[in-house]
Amino acid sequence: MLLEHRGRLPRIHESAYVAPTAVICGDVTIGENCQILFGAVLVAEGGSVVIGCNCIIMEYAVVRGTSSHPTHLGDHVLVGPHCHLTGCTLEDCVFIATGAAIFNGACIGQRSDVRIGALVHLRTVLPADTVVPIGWIAVGDPAEILPPEEHHRIWAIQETLDFPGKIFGLQRAQVGETIMPELTRRYGRALAKHKLDIVLDE
Repeated sequence: MLLEHRGRLPRIHESAYVAPTAVICGDVTIGENCQILFGAVLVAEGGSVVIGCNCIIMEYAVVRGTSSHPTHLGDHVLVGPHCHLTGCTLEDCVFIATGAAIFNGACIGQRSDVRIGALVHLRTVLPADTVVPIGWIAVGDPAEILPPEEHHRIWAIQETLDFPGKIFGLQRAQVGETIMPELTRRYGRALAKHKLDIVLDE
């Protein structure tokens, strides 16, 4: 399904394949010889999504661009099934394995592998030829790559990256408090703009 979002339309190279159950929404550019498979979602919510040439976005992957963090994939990138990419840059020849997640402001250097279920956190920079092992977490700039059981070490870096401030403009809640009512109000208002989307391929 192709959708116009906030006056912006997808641009898809004639040689690319987009599966009939994929969703391409807004300011999304898909390059030559790309394959966008069943159930994939590419959505530009205030920031563009640009997919280079010869890329493969597999089943049920989500690739999102935001107003503060557009998403750009270089050439010969493979994004595996059930991945989630938001507001990030992937350079040429990157492999993102099944179930991996790449967060806002992250940059993945060329020829890098982010393996099954791994995570690259907010504003994290991976140099070329980096491997994030299965289920591990990359965090910071320069990135540290840590196993999930090292939560305290991961959190010590992650806390300074200020996810609620950078993404939602909110100060992290104190113990016993929550920012969730205001967070969901703000995010809900932004997402509600999809009510005005126009289906292009009916």
